[in-house]
Amino acid sequence: MTDPSHPGGRRPGHPPGTGSGTALPVGRTLAVLVVFVLATLLLVGQIHPGVAVSTAGRPTTTTSAPTGTTTGRSRTTATEPRGKVPVLVANASGATGAAGLVSTRLQAAGWDVLPPVNASSTVTASSVYYVTGHQQPASAVASTLGLPASSVHLYASSAPVTAIGTAQVVVVAGPDLAHSTATTAAGTG
Repeated sequence: MTDPSHPGGRRPGHPPGTGSGTALPVGRTLAVLVVFVLATLLLVGQIHPGVAVSTAGRPTTTTSAPTGTTTGRSRTTATEPRGKVPVLVANASGATGAAGLVSTRLQAAGWDVLPPVNASSTVTASSVYYVTGHQQPASAVASTLGLPASSVHLYASSAPVTAIGTAQVVVVAGPDLAHSTATTAAGTG
C-alpha cells in the first residue's frame, strides 16, 4: 500500500507488499493453527488416558466387540498395572480388622492399597465396586480375592462406602471375605 505522505510511498517499518501490517501472513497463521491442534491432542491424551494417544510406558488400550451383541458398538478397556490402581477396602463384615487383612492380602498381590476404612453398614456378601472406566482392574481385584465376577459392580451412591477419595476400585468386605481372609492368614502363620 502506498502512502503519499512518506517518501517512496511506503510507511516506515513495513516491507513492500505487506499492506498495513494488520493481517498475519498465511504461513504463520497455519503454523500457529498446527501447534494449537497438536497441543490440544497432547492435552486430551493427558486428561483422558483411554483416548487413542500412544505414549511409551502408558497402559495399552484394546477394542473388542462385546460378546453376543449385534449392535455394531465396541467396548474399550484399559489394562492398568496393579500398582497404578488405587484400591480402597471397607470393612462391612462386622469382624474387627477384616479390612486390614484384606488390604494386606491385596498389597502382597501388588495392588496400590489405600488405608482401610469401615463401611457405613454391614453386608451379607462381599462386593467390588469400580469407578467408570475401571471395570477390568475391579474384576482382577475380585479374582485376586477369590470373589465371583457377579460381585463386581459400577460404584453408585448406594454402595455402603460414603467417601472413596482417589480410589478407582472399592472392596466392600463382607463376612464371606472376612472369614476366608482370616482363615488364609491363620494358615500362613
